[in-house]
Amino acid sequence: MSLADDIARAELDSLRARGLLRALEPLRTPPGAEIELRPGERLINFSSNDYLGLAGDARVAQALAEGARRWGAGAGASRLVCGDFLPQHELERALAEFEDTEAAVLFNSGYAANCGLLQALAGPEDLIVSDALNHASLIDGCRLSKARIAVASHADPGSVERQLAQHRARRKLVVTDAIFSMDGDRAPLRELAAVCARHEALLVVDEAHATGVIGPRGAGLCAEEGVTPDLRMCTLSKALGVAGAYVAASRAVCELLVNRARPLVFSTALPPALACAALAALEIARGAEGDERRARLFRNIRRFAAGLGTRADSPIFPVILGDPDRALRAADRLRELGILAKPIRPPTVAAGTSRIRFALSAAHTEAQLDAALDALRRARTGAP
Repeated sequence: MSLADDIARAELDSLRARGLLRALEPLRTPPGAEIELRPGERLINFSSNDYLGLAGDARVAQALAEGARRWGAGAGASRLVCGDFLPQHELERALAEFEDTEAAVLFNSGYAANCGLLQALAGPEDLIVSDALNHASLIDGCRLSKARIAVASHADPGSVERQLAQHRARRKLVVTDAIFSMDGDRAPLRELAAVCARHEALLVVDEAHATGVIGPRGAGLCAEEGVTPDLRMCTLSKALGVAGAYVAASRAVCELLVNRARPLVFSTALPPALACAALAALEIARGAEGDERRARLFRNIRRFAAGLGTRADSPIFPVILGDPDRALRAADRLRELGILAKPIRPPTVAAGTSRIRFALSAAHTEAQLDAALDALRRARTGAP
C-alpha cells in the first residue's frame, strides 16, 4: 500500500465516521422526471436542476447529434489556439440578445466562469464583498483573485454597504447568487445595485438557478427586477439542459475575459456540437413553449409549497434536518418510497444544516408532486 493510499484511506474513514462520505451512482436512463439507478428501480427524480425538462428533450439531442456530425465531437484546442468555431459565436450572439447585453462569452462550466471572471477583474489591490451563502464557485473565484475578501451577511444590503464603506481598494466588486442554490431564496438585487452605485462598485450576479426559470422569456432575476449588473454569469446546464456557461456583459468586458480568464485561456473549448444543442434549447426556452413550461413549473412550485405549508420563489425546496446521519436516513427512506431526493451535507451547506433538497421541474406531474409530499410526510413521521 502506498503513502497516497494511506492518506486517502484515513481521509475516507474520517468522512465516513462523520456521515459525509459520498459515492457516484450512475443513471441507467436519460435524465427526466423519472429515472432508474439500480436495475428495475424506478424513482421520481427530485435531485436534478433540469427545471424546464429540456435535458432529455429529443430536439436538443437531435441538434447535438447533427452538430457532432458536422463539426466533430470535440473542439481540439482552446479557443485562442484553434478551438474557436462558428457555432460558438452564433450561440454567443444569441445569448447576448437573450440577456440584452452587448456581448457574451462561453465557458466550459459555471464553476470555470466564476473562477475566471473574478480572477480576471480583481487582484491583490481590490476588494470583493461576497454573500455568506454564495456558491462554492464564487467563493473559490474570490480566493483565486487574491483580492481582499469581505463576507457580507446573507441577503443583507446593509452589511454589503458597511463592508464597502469600511475598506479602501483600487476596485470594489459585490458578488451574489441570484437564486441561492441550497435555500432557493432570492438576492435583493435592486437594493444591491443601489449600494453598488453609491460606492462605485461592480455588481456581479450568478444567475445559474434563475436563467430560463425567472423573468421575461426566462432571462433571469436581473431581467425581472430591472437590474443591469456589470456582469452576469449564467449556465447552460440547468434550465437549458445542456452543458457549459456564459458571462453576459459589455463587449469590452467580454474581450478582457477572452484575454485574461484563465479557465477560458487554458482549457480546451466547449465542443461546437454542444453549442448547437444549446442554441436549440435556448430557442425553446425563450419562446412560447418556454413560457408554457415556466407556467407549468410555477404551478408545480405553488402546489408543492402548499403541501409543505410554506411559500417559495424558486423551484428549490430545502427540508432542513440538521444532522448528516438524519439527512442520510431520510433520503434512504424516501428512496424506499420511490423518491430520489439526495441528502445535502457539509461542506456544501453549513454544519448543523444538513438537508434534503427538492428541486422541481416543469416535467413533474401533479401525481408525482403529491407522491413526494406523501413520502416526505412518512419519512418524517416514521409512518409505514
